[in-house]
Amino acid sequence: MRVSSFLSTFLVFVYTTSAFYFYVNGADRKCFYKELSQGTLLIGKYSVESYDGRINDYKKTNDLGIIIDVEETFDDDHRVVHQKGTGGGEFTFTAIDSGDHRICFQPQSGGWLAKMKVKINVEFTVGEASSLDSKNEEVVNSLITKVHSLVSKVNEIKREQNLHREREAQFRDLSETVNSRVVRWSVIQLLILSGTCVWQLHHLRTFFVKQKLV
Repeated sequence: MRVSSFLSTFLVFVYTTSAFYFYVNGADRKCFYKELSQGTLLIGKYSVESYDGRINDYKKTNDLGIIIDVEETFDDDHRVVHQKGTGGGEFTFTAIDSGDHRICFQPQSGGWLAKMKVKINVEFTVGEASSLDSKNEEVVNSLITKVHSLVSKVNEIKREQNLHREREAQFRDLSETVNSRVVRWSVIQLLILSGTCVWQLHHLRTFFVKQKLV
């Protein structure tokens, strides 16, 4: 039981996710601080929404962009990430050294949007790079397994289609053979009937000649 509790606690520290949202006015810059140890991987997902007075709510718009900066406050605010994005996306970086990191978001817009209220949704996933890589590897392996399963099903469908086509070809060949035999037999019957008619006409003519009717 203690081992299970220890492992659960350990996993919480190795792999954590937090989600939140905040508001800014126009192009104001908003920053957050996270203490990260060396080798820690941070994955940030975000989406930007602008306030729409017609619906009295926030909604996504393609006219909004965002600048994301990650700075090491312990190293004279050395910038390790400077990324320009659209209204939604993600960023990733691995902490080179241990210490506080400043993560800043600044909406980018022009015209009347520059003074609009903006809502930014953020989700941080923090963990050891090896742990997250292992998780990604599990996801990839799962996808590979599903792909193999789909390929097997597709191959099975192809085999069934080929078998169906072979049966259709056999049936078509059999039908053509039967039709050919029917036509041949019909021609033979016609020839026999024609020969019989000719013979009967010749026989009747001979008969009438003998009777001196012709």
